[in-house]
Amino acid sequence: MALRRGIYKCFRCGNIVEILHEGGGKLVCCGQEMTLMEPKKADVTIEKHVPFIEQVNDGFLIKVGKELAHPMEENHYIEWIELIAGDKVYRHELKPGDKPEAFFSLEAKEVIAREYCNLHGLWESSK
Repeated sequence: MALRRGIYKCFRCGNIVEILHEGGGKLVCCGQEMTLMEPKKADVTIEKHVPFIEQVNDGFLIKVGKELAHPMEENHYIEWIELIAGDKVYRHELKPGDKPEAFFSLEAKEVIAREYCNLHGLWESSK
């Protein structure tokens, strides 16, 4: 069963999908079952992959790497940053050379931030 908001990856071709509607069956790509990416969590002050959530006047600024920004090189970078607020999901796509951060203009009491590193996978934090 595919889980709502689950991030699945095909380790053969690299396709990544996010589930919008939970349903039965298995996700298959390239003739093999896709893998559910379990978000990693760690102390935001010591791990450069954890999305740091900063509430600002007009919304939320999400930075990947609180003290030291995550690299944004051709072979190691953050592909996207996502903010989940209630039943809404916001995503900002990045490319090498961009700053590893995203601003989302919204009001919310509780949010979850997720980011995907092309080498180290899915990371998550909440506020």
